[in-house]
Amino acid sequence: MVWDWMSFLTVIVLVFALVMIIVGIFSAYFGSGKSRVVGIVLFAVGLAVGVVWAYLTGYSNVEPFASVPLWDTIYDAFVGLMGVLIGALIALGIFLVAVMKS
Repeated sequence: MVWDWMSFLTVIVLVFALVMIIVGIFSAYFGSGKSRVVGIVLFAVGLAVGVVWAYLTGYSNVEPFASVPLWDTIYDAFVGLMGVLIGALIALGIFLVAVMKS
């Protein structure tokens, strides 16, 4: 797949929305008082941004959003992220073994 600026922006916005949803749930569940309200707001913002962006890139005919192959972009980003994480964990494991043996 060829990456362009809209595909890059799509990954950034969808990851932003996903992280906002996760931290909102975390804050609403474990927080109290104002923290719980902030968590609910974070969740709502993340959900709204994610749904609007997914609609614009996946189902609308609005340019330049319609030119983004949404599911291919998400798949490529996920595969790339898994590759980075696996490589980093292998390198970290080798580093820890080397440090512990010396």
